[in-house]
Amino acid sequence: MLIDGKIRPGESVFDSIDPATEEVAATVADGTAADMDAAIAAARRAFDEGTWAADLDLRVRCLRQLRDALRRNAAELRERTVAEVGCPVLLTRGPQFDTPVADLGWFADLAEAYAWRTDLGEAAPMGMRSRRWVLKEPAGVVGAITPWNFPHQINLAKLGPALAAGNTVVLKPAPDTPWCGAAVGRIIAEETEIPPGVVNIVTSSSHELGARLAADPRVDLVSFTGSTATGRAVMASAAATIKRVFLELGGKSAFVVLDDADLAAACATAAFAVCAHAGQGCAITTRLLVPRARYAEAVEATAETMRAIGVGDPRDRGTICGPLISARQRDRVEGYLRLAREEGGGFACGGRRPPDRDRGFWIEPTLITGLPNEARVAQEEIFGPVLVAIPHDGDDDAVRLANASPYGLSGAVHSEDPERAWAVARRLRTGTVSVNGGQWYGGDAPFGGYKQSGVGREMGVAGFEEYLETKTVAEPA
Repeated sequence: MLIDGKIRPGESVFDSIDPATEEVAATVADGTAADMDAAIAAARRAFDEGTWAADLDLRVRCLRQLRDALRRNAAELRERTVAEVGCPVLLTRGPQFDTPVADLGWFADLAEAYAWRTDLGEAAPMGMRSRRWVLKEPAGVVGAITPWNFPHQINLAKLGPALAAGNTVVLKPAPDTPWCGAAVGRIIAEETEIPPGVVNIVTSSSHELGARLAADPRVDLVSFTGSTATGRAVMASAAATIKRVFLELGGKSAFVVLDDADLAAACATAAFAVCAHAGQGCAITTRLLVPRARYAEAVEATAETMRAIGVGDPRDRGTICGPLISARQRDRVEGYLRLAREEGGGFACGGRRPPDRDRGFWIEPTLITGLPNEARVAQEEIFGPVLVAIPHDGDDDAVRLANASPYGLSGAVHSEDPERAWAVARRLRTGTVSVNGGQWYGGDAPFGGYKQSGVGREMGVAGFEEYLETKTVAEPA
């Protein structure tokens, strides 16, 4: 662990398991409540007594140092990330490593150019001539709680803007992927000038430490990414001290194909999206809404692509769909596949473990058919390579079905007519939308959801400002 600038062993350790082989990928310190207490104390002390919050030049320099150090260590980090997360190595060239590392530089640039002080000019409220300014200041101590599916992306998407804004941070990585967080901590301690206590990383096999972090009165802001159910618990814990909460939660996003779209191309895109990283992404589109008159054609085209993708060793450069993170997650996905059968659905492809793999946590890419939008498998987040095909009766019906969800994180629309696609996209109650295959992900693009998909935004200027307070100052003119 990294606590108060020092690499600290745990009183005990726990194993992180390679989901493709079931072998031990790493042995990591198992933090305790005492470790978390020390980390929060160090972060509080560094914010209240240190110079980090006031020294913009140091913050910018340190973020660029961290970016460059991560790049120098990329070969080891890439290999170990594939082993711990089970993500295809192809994705480490994008959102699993390279892109979030580069985004640290974007946040450094933003902090350097940001308007930290805005002059509102003179006014005479209540007859008192005054000069007023608006100041932007760091929120304080940030508690960051992250999930296992894209550990580097989400860890760095919290560390980057929080540090750029002048906060200190206590990061609690997910129990399934602790090594990814611990590795960043080692690099911070050994290869950057980030002062002691500014970043603290506590690995643990227990979710309880995350709950302690959210409830602690010394923490000013909690940034959490994970399930909606856990997000509710985080919000409830934070309520006792009225601390600010940023939540990026679940999704059940719709991929809308309109009746004038290139059906084969659109369905292939939908199939690829749900197979990437075995569907373990909150913003992945997992409901395929297609014109009723072409439902059978769409199902066949989608199933054909999903069968062709299959599953593969995540170390293979050609793999798209690797294993699920754990036996527990595989069991959860299999429970939803049984439920699909019980609700009257069928499988156009998949629906089982691959018969040729007796080690690892695998599920074949699966296309569920024959169920309405109200079915549980069409409403609840499965977090596996599972797509539900649902017919619609035109644009209005497609919008109705897409929005008939407790979530509102992502979405996609395909049409040969860009104006028509945009018209549908504007009506989707989601935080991000892809039109005709456009890619919204990037450090400069705000990400977050409507409804039960979260509160606030991550990344972009909006995500940076989540970590700031606003102060208005006036003096006599």
